[in-house]
Formats: sequence, C-alpha cells, structure tokens
Amino acid sequence: MFSRSYTNLLDLANGNLSALDYGGGGGGGGGGGGAGRPPRAARRMQRTMTTPGTLVELDEERAGSVASDVQSSLAGDRLIVVANTLPVRGERRPDGRGWAFSWDEDSLLFHLRDGLPDDMEVLYVGSLRADVPPAEQDDVAQALLDRFRCVPAFLPKDLCDRFYHGFCKQTLWPLFHYMLPLSHDHGGRFGRSQWEAYVLANKLFSQRVIEVLNPEDDYVWIHDYHLLALPSFLRRRFNRLRIGFFLHSPFPSSELYRSLPVRDEILKSLLNCDLIGFHTFDYARHFLSCCCRMLGIEYQSKRGYIGLDYFGRTVGIKIMPVGINMAQLQSLLQQPDLERQVAELRSQFNGKTVLLGVDDMDIFKGIDLKILAFEQMLKTHPKWQGRAVLVQIANPKGGSGKELEELQAEIEESCRRVNEQFEQPGYSPVVLVHRALSSVERMAYYTIAECVVVTAVRDGMNLTPYEYIVCRQGIPALDGSGSDRPRGKSMLVVSEFIGCSPSLSGAIRVNPWNIESTAEAMNESIALSDNEKQLRHEKHYRYVSSHDVAYWSKSFINDFERSCRDHFRRKCWGVGLGFGFRVVALDRNFKKLTVDSIVADYKKSKSRVILLDYDGTLVPQTTIDKAPNETVVNMMNSLCADKKNVVFIVSGRGRASLEKWFYACPELGIAAEHGYFMRWTRDEQWQIQNQTPDFGWMHMAEPVMKLYTEATDGSYIETKESALVWHHQDADPGFGSSQAKEMLNHLESVLANEPVSVKSGQHIVEVKPQAVSKGFVAENILSTLMEKGRQADFVLCIGDDRSDEDMFEKIADIMRRSMVDPETSLYACTVGQKPSKAVYYLDDTNDVLNMLEALADVSEEDGSGSPESTDGPSSTLEQA
Repeated sequence: MFSRSYTNLLDLANGNLSALDYGGGGGGGGGGGGAGRPPRAARRMQRTMTTPGTLVELDEERAGSVASDVQSSLAGDRLIVVANTLPVRGERRPDGRGWAFSWDEDSLLFHLRDGLPDDMEVLYVGSLRADVPPAEQDDVAQALLDRFRCVPAFLPKDLCDRFYHGFCKQTLWPLFHYMLPLSHDHGGRFGRSQWEAYVLANKLFSQRVIEVLNPEDDYVWIHDYHLLALPSFLRRRFNRLRIGFFLHSPFPSSELYRSLPVRDEILKSLLNCDLIGFHTFDYARHFLSCCCRMLGIEYQSKRGYIGLDYFGRTVGIKIMPVGINMAQLQSLLQQPDLERQVAELRSQFNGKTVLLGVDDMDIFKGIDLKILAFEQMLKTHPKWQGRAVLVQIANPKGGSGKELEELQAEIEESCRRVNEQFEQPGYSPVVLVHRALSSVERMAYYTIAECVVVTAVRDGMNLTPYEYIVCRQGIPALDGSGSDRPRGKSMLVVSEFIGCSPSLSGAIRVNPWNIESTAEAMNESIALSDNEKQLRHEKHYRYVSSHDVAYWSKSFINDFERSCRDHFRRKCWGVGLGFGFRVVALDRNFKKLTVDSIVADYKKSKSRVILLDYDGTLVPQTTIDKAPNETVVNMMNSLCADKKNVVFIVSGRGRASLEKWFYACPELGIAAEHGYFMRWTRDEQWQIQNQTPDFGWMHMAEPVMKLYTEATDGSYIETKESALVWHHQDADPGFGSSQAKEMLNHLESVLANEPVSVKSGQHIVEVKPQAVSKGFVAENILSTLMEKGRQADFVLCIGDDRSDEDMFEKIADIMRRSMVDPETSLYACTVGQKPSKAVYYLDDTNDVLNMLEALADVSEEDGSGSPESTDGPSSTLEQA
C-alpha cells in the first residue's frame, strides 16, 4: 500500500478531492478504472521492485527520512520512458474480437532507442490512444507488456478530459506558447478542478511506473509538459531514483510564467529530477530565471555543464535540440510510389518556383502571416507573379473551438483574396492543401519545393526544415537531372521563434510579425544563385545528418548517467510535504546534533570553547529586530559564568552594535567584522587582528561600488570599519546577480595590488583585509588557550552561512595540529540541513537555543555557573 503521505500532493487542490476515488486505492493498482475497481493488471504484470530497503514510507507527521544506502549495480540498467502517450497504435480487429497493435513509427519515443546502448532494455509507460473498455484493460495491458514492453495507463474519460483537454491544453499549452489568459476566450484561465485532475493523472502515471520499477537499477526518462508533477511523486517514493526530464515545448519567460498560480509547485517538482533537458538555450535560460526569481536558486556553469544546487543535489541542465530519424526518411525516399508523385507535382506546377509551408492548423503556426508575407512579395516584386507559388499544407489537428474555426476562416479568406488578385490562366499563386497527407506525399512536396517557409510565432522545435533538407539531398532519380552531380540545393526561411532556428545558421531568419521583412526574405531565398543555395544546403545537411534522434538520445543518456553518479555516495534525506518535498543530499558523516550526546561530552570536559555566529544562529535571519532577547542574554551569562568555558560571539556585524547588544554580558568574548576586531571580555580593549593601518584601498573600492549602486536599483553599500559590503538582496534577482559578478571582476582588477580579499556571498560582494576570517578567529582563540597551558577538550562551533565554513574548516584541522587535547570532543554544527563542512546540523535557531539552554543547565547544576563565582574566562587565563 502507498503511505498516507503519498496523497499529500493533492492537498494543493484545496479540498475538492473526490477524484481520489479513481484507481481502486492500491499502490499496485494501475491508474484508471472507476471508483472501487480492483487493480487491473497488478495480479499478472511482472513486478521487478524487489530490492529491499529502498521504499521510503513517509508518515504525514514526519518531515524527513533516509533512503537505502545499497550501492547500485551497473549491470542490468534499464530505461523507463514515460510520456503522455505510448509509441503504439491500437485498433479493434475487423471482426470486433480483440485488438491489433503496432509500433507508431512516427513517434519520437520509438526512435530514441536508436541512440541507447545495445544492452539497455527500454520499457514504455503512457496512455493508449484507443478507448479500451474496462473489462478488456487487463488483457490489453498484459499483451502490450509482453509484446511491446509497454505499460499502459488507462485514464477514466472524465479525468482525461480535465487533465489533457483541460489543464494541459487550456492552461499549460497557451502559457508555454506565450499566451496569457487575459480573457476567457484568450488563453486558458486557471481552473482548480483541472489542476486537481492534472495532479491526479500524474499520480496514476506514477503508480504504473512503480509497478515495474527497480529503483536501484532503472533510469526514468519523463517527457513533456503533460507530466510536470510526476517527478515529485517518484522522488517522494524513492530518494535515490534516477530521474530525467525533457521538455519538448518552449518554456516561457519568467514574466509570463509567474502568472501561473501553481508556478512554484511545478518548478519544485522539476527540481526533483537529476537532469532537465531543453531544445534551446533560450528555453533553459527562462527556466533558470524562474528558479532564480521565484525560488532564489542560482545556477552555475562548471566545465561546460550547467547545474542548479538544490539542497545538496546538483540538478543538471541539458541543452540539445532533438533530431529526425535519418534511416526512416531515407527509407521513405526509396518508396516506389514517390517517383510517380514527384512527377505528378512537377507536371502540376509546370516549372514554377514552389515555396512550401507544412504546418498544423494551429493558432501558433503563423499560417496567416505567411500568406500575408507572400502577398506582399508578389506586390513588391511583380516579377514573381505567374512564376512563384506558395503551397500551404495545413494538417487538421482534430481539435475544435472558436479560435480554430476563426483561424481557418481567416486563412481561407486570405487565400481567396490573393488568388483573385494575382490569378492568371493556369496559375493560382496560393494552393491550400487542407487534409492529412501520407508520409510519401509529404516527401514529394519537399522534393519539388525550392524553399520551405516556417513562420510560427512560437514552436518548441519544428522538424519540418530538417525533413526538407534530407529530402532535397534526395536520390538521383528524383532530382530531375539524371546526372551524378551533387543534388543538394535548398533554401529555408524560418521564424526566429522556433526551436530549430539556432541550429540552421544558413537559413534566413525572420520575425514573422514583420510582414515586409518576411516578404523580402522569401524573395531573397528564391532569387539566390544555385551555388549559394547549394553551399547553404550542404552546411545544413551535415548538421541534420549527424545530429539525428539517435545522437540526441545518446547525448541525453550520457549526461543523465553523469548526473546520477553521486547518488549512492551521499546520504539522502527526504523533507517536506506535498510539492514542497525535496531530497537533501549530504555527506555520509553529516548527522543531526542530539542534545543527549553533546551534554554527555560537555559534562566530562574541563576546558571548553564555544564559538557562536549571531545572525541566523542566535536570532532568525527573517526577523527585523536583530537585537537579542532577554533569554539569549541570560543564556550567554549562564555559559560565561562557568569557569570551564570560553564563549565567543563570532559575527560579521560591526563592533558597535554587538557591544551595545551584549553589554549585559561582561564575560562574553566578541569577534566583530569576521574577527578584525576582537576582545575576550567587556573590560578589555579591542584587539585588531590586522595591524596594517592603511585603508587607502577603501577610497579605490568605494567609487566602484557606488557606480554599481547607482545602476542597480535596490542595492546599497554597507560601510564597516574594516570592510565594504555591497548588498543586492532587494534588487532584481537576475540583474543583481549579474551586477555582482561584474563588480567582483571589476574590484579584483582595481585592487589587484592591495592587501585585501574580494569575495561574493549570499546577495553580497565584500572587500576586507586579507587574513581576516572566522577561521582565523577560531585558530587564535585555541592557540591562545594552548599557550596559556589550557588546551581545550571540548569545542563547539555553530554558524549558518558561508563565512562560518572557514570556522568549520579550521576546527576540523586543529586535531592534526595538536592545538587541542587528543581526547577533545569536536562539534562543528551548521544551522539547517544543507551541504556544509560541518559534521553536525541543527534545524533552526530554536534548536540552537534549546541545545545551549541544556548546556547552561548543566553548568548551573554543577555549581560552576553560579552568580557568586568570580573566576571568569579571563581570570582563568591570567591564573594560567
């Protein structure tokens, strides 16, 4: 059975969860069927999820869990491809008895196998494009598994309508193609019930995957926008599962995507993948921008690979446009019927120059803009009247709706207008073919076309230009010459808004909304010399033939394997509920600091050092009032009153504020500005760690910072006594980050010969003297104690940000350098479950205060922390 928390994702649907009755309630039940129906295929379908200890059951009350530490075996790797539809065609037999199935050779999923290793098994999970009665679904499922290695997900009709025709096509598809729901008739308004259905359908797909999943050996490759929620379901179930995702549609800019009410849920679900693929850098850049602006996650590029650091896991970003299946196209070009059809078309157009458009009847394909541009070309360049023909093949999409009907009427009206205006005997300038063509017919049109024109206003990839290029390479019998000369000659006019545009450097790229420039591009494409057309064609053919679908899938799988190499080397914790669930990947030795263990070591120790960061450790980062409350002050006094303790606040804050806030703690040590200023007690003078009095570098750095501050709205400069800090947390995330990188390089150049270090942190760029860090503070305190004959045998160091990592690193090194007692208990502890050089973690500031309170109680119980005690840390040092 699925854990109760497995349905938490559906809580986002705000209570209307009647749809949960679908599926029959079992974890092994196939997604589909009516309420209460028993699982269909689980009784006979082979289940391979046999590895023990990898199934993580999370109760609703629990926030975390640990997955299995069993090492994955490379033997027996298998790829499970998950998509909305299976690459299989199904239809009833003519006698009505049973079903006939065959591979859909036009499906991209079918051909991606060509790029996989020969010994990698491929299993498909998806819905079947056939209405199979519930009584036959068990038999159909078993037949598809046995014969095609396919696992069908049967969705109930009403769920499918709300999932596919509802949320997918009315909300995601328009938004991902840059259409905002400004009105009910323009784009799809967000519907909560449709989102419910989308999440539920994704859950049913996950159940079908889990039925056949071996989580230790399998790779799961999810395809397209229909299954954006699926990674969360799978990751919640298997913390170490290898999950890849490829988006075949555009990804909108953050300004559009942020209008989606469930924007964070979808982003967080995708970040549960190990590798996310996009056709172009533009699409990837938009996704990365959304992660930065909405989740505060920035990407890094290392050795050519782009990655997002998400709670210790690196989520890879893959940019690789999909290709075509060369073998399939070349096979079509060998069809005996092709030569006849090419001859018929050549006879029909009788030596005229053919410009070709092949598009679905879709509002985003720009067919109407193409016809307007062709009309403009005939007006501007009348020499083409009677000589140039635009053949527009409009594939029926099978959908309906007011927008589609209006589009079709507009296109037909434009065709009539252009034909009436420029028609001559035996010449119609625009030929509209509004029917589905066979593959061979399409190849024939490609073969006779001088130029293919694609004017889509937004399209994920569009492989029409690739197919055209291969067809124009052709075969000798079809080139019309009968000679052995190079046959390739083609021209392309492509919209700059389609995914294949960046890879076609020899094409004429256009903004389809600019009718005049598109018309000029059409004219240029057919007016170029044959030699120029041939050179451009050869360049395109080299790319298309080498970057086919096999190259694409092989490249993705190689990066997929690389992205998952560390899965079994690190400890993984599952935390969060619903779409907030994520896996935190940490070092195997990283563990939560328990009060009992530290109290036991605290009691038996004789010389203790306690180093505490301030912001984010003793007070939450989110509070506006940063002054310590009475509880914190009393706790510090209790710890400092223990003559065995040396307690320091080690902070990046200025000494004035820390001195004011902790004035009531006379025995508390303070290291301000990362240790530039330091004192052991309130009555001591401040020590300066870097005695260089020359701060002339500030006069060099400040003008540079002011320049960027004026140019970056929301940024400001913090001037400390020893450092300058530029803050940009209130600036635009993308621009602020970009300006910070530029400023870092600028300052490093300007201050190259100065005794300072320039570092970037979380929303800051800081310039400070060299050899000033929290790590040196820890070393200074411990070495001083050692010199006084009082080696520490208990060290506790707690912090929450990057500057504290220096302190953790030094603490880890002190044992090797014999700066502390050989039996010392070392506790380097970070706040929050995140990658760190610390060995321990506490969840938040409350955990920190509770732990410190327990230590203070121990000091008070043994009497060493009583108010009457006059021996503070400083007097102890003096006595030593």
